[in-house]
Parts: sequence; structure tokens; C-alpha cells
Amino acid sequence: MEITSCSTLYYRPLKRTPNCNCSDSYLILNQPRSRLHPSSPHLSVFSRSCNFNGKSLRLGRLPAFSSPSRSDLDSSQELAVLLEVEGVLVDAYRSTNRQAFNEAFRKLGLDCANWTEPVYSDLVRKNASNEERMLITYFNRIGWPTSLPTNEKESFIKRVLQEKKNASDELMVSQSLPLRPGVEDFIDNAYNEGIPVIILTAYSKTGEEIARSIINKLGPERISKVKIVGNEEARQSLYSQVVLGQAKHSGLDEQLAKEAMKAASAEKQRIAEKVASALKLSVEINITSSESLEKITCALRAGAELAGIPVSNCILIAGTQYGVDGAVQIGMPCIVLRSSLTSRAEFPSANAIMDGFGVGGLTITRLRQKTWS
Repeated sequence: MEITSCSTLYYRPLKRTPNCNCSDSYLILNQPRSRLHPSSPHLSVFSRSCNFNGKSLRLGRLPAFSSPSRSDLDSSQELAVLLEVEGVLVDAYRSTNRQAFNEAFRKLGLDCANWTEPVYSDLVRKNASNEERMLITYFNRIGWPTSLPTNEKESFIKRVLQEKKNASDELMVSQSLPLRPGVEDFIDNAYNEGIPVIILTAYSKTGEEIARSIINKLGPERISKVKIVGNEEARQSLYSQVVLGQAKHSGLDEQLAKEAMKAASAEKQRIAEKVASALKLSVEINITSSESLEKITCALRAGAELAGIPVSNCILIAGTQYGVDGAVQIGMPCIVLRSSLTSRAEFPSANAIMDGFGVGGLTITRLRQKTWS
């Protein structure tokens, strides 16, 4: 696929105010983006028949998904689609992140700070999406608030980030946050063809409450066509009760191993950010902790149970690396839907990478024909 790109030099004058010392201009060089479409991994299926120590476990299962034409499907063509919320239902990063920063600046009285799209994109690129470094870079260039003591810069950055998070949460649940183009038609087409659609909120980065408020944007009629897997649904799943139920009896060695993996993940993140900063690139690596991965795989298993479809016939539409890691862990096919946050990231373990829903992107027909692999 050919990608046309160009570099653009952007010049923006900035006002001086009593609160800030601002430089006269801000120069930006936009860089081209790249794509990667990797091959698919081998698949496996989780068995629902379980015996432990000669004892048969009697567990309730989640009610299976039903839809109009399900009985008409050939078993070899059975599919289920699992959708993440952030990056899939909504491109929250594009729609809210820059606005949230500007709202935080406004609430803190930083009149000279206003991030336009080019300024914001440049900061993201040069700081590998690290928001703390983005703020430091920005204020180093335009000048820090004149009333701010040098030894309080760190606490100032934390205040800005907290205000930004509050503003972001408000924007996420507001009516102004649009759904991704084509997602409503995708859900309708899946339902009409008897394909179960499961929406995952259990491991949503913004929290389950906000994720469910985003789902409400689909409207009551469309919501009735899908099933939602949140924390409670994941806990009630067969997988959670049989497999994760054994975790409460784990010994000290297992707990220590988990803590060691957490520490290793944190070190990977630190190294990745350092390399990204040096190369001025946005990178994404597998830094999912064992605890997070366990929660993700549990949600994916619960989604397959709710759909009544084998794991190998379920397809996760992911917006983050975390979902990809979980899908790979259990052998579930996975397609990444790019967003503004992941536009330059690579996902080598995903089956495919697409830019959106609809013509030229992700459709039910392409899933049926497996032309995405």
C-alpha cells in the first residue's frame, strides 16, 4: 500500500501574559507514519470440561448470545466479535486528550498555554507520548509561570496532569465525544448476520463506569444487540471460577514471582521511553504485567463463553497493545484498529492492522472471508 506523506513547517506566534514568559514562535516538523501488517499466529481452544483431583465442578455459565439468524449459520462459519472501547468504539485520544490539556491550562489560569493540533502532535512525537515530558518540553520552550519557584516545577506538572485527567474524564462521558465512523453499521451488520458482538469494559483503561457511558452512545436499540463483559461478568465466567479460583490458594513463591514481573515491566517501560526519546519515535512494547494480563485473558474468555463460540472462532478488535497480549496468550485472533494514539505503533503479534471500519477497512465481509489475515 502506498503512503503519501510530506513534511510541513508550522509557525505559531504566542501571546505574552503576566502568568507566563512565552517565546515568539514554535516550530514543528511533522513526520510520515508507517504501517505494519504481520502474519497470524497459531490458534488454540480452551475446553469447558474440567475435572480437578477427581472431583467434578458444577458451575453456572453465562447465558449465551442469541440473534435472529444464528441457526442458519454453518458451524464452520461461526464467528464472534469482541470489541474494546478505547480506540475502537471511540478514538478518545484524538477527541479528548488535546482538549483536556487546554481545559487544564484554562482552569489553572495559564492563559499563554493553548495547544493547537500541530503543536500537540509535535510534542507527542518528540516525547513518545509521555505526557509529563510533553509538559516539561513545552514550558521549557515558552517559559514557566513567573510566579512558580524553581523547586516546585515537579508539583506544578502533577497539578496540570491531575486537572487534565479530570477534564478528560468529563469529556469522555460528554455527548460531544463521537463514536468512530462506521462502528454502528459494523455492529448492525454483525447482528443481521447472526454474529455475536461482545463489548469489553472489564479492563478498560479509563475505568468500567466511563466505558459503559461510552457504550450508551450506541443508543438503546443497538445496545440490545450486543453483550457487555464487565468486571462482574468476568468474575462469573467458567474460566474465572475454575482457573483463577485456584489463585487464592497460591503460595508465597507465586506472589514473589508476580512482584518480580511487575518490576521487570516497569524497567521495560523506562528503557523504552529512554530509547524513544533518543530516537524521537513513538514505540510500543509488551509491558503488560502478569496481573493485568490475567484480568484481560479472563475478560476475553468470558466474552467467548457469553457468545457461545470457541475461542479460536472469536476475533478481538483491539485498540491497545494490552488487548493484543491477552489475545495472543489464549490463541484468539486479533485485529488492531489504529487510532491517533497508536498511529505510529507496531503490533507484530496481531493478525492484522486496519485504520477503521467500513470500505477499505474492517467489515463483516472481510471477517467472513478472512481477507484480513
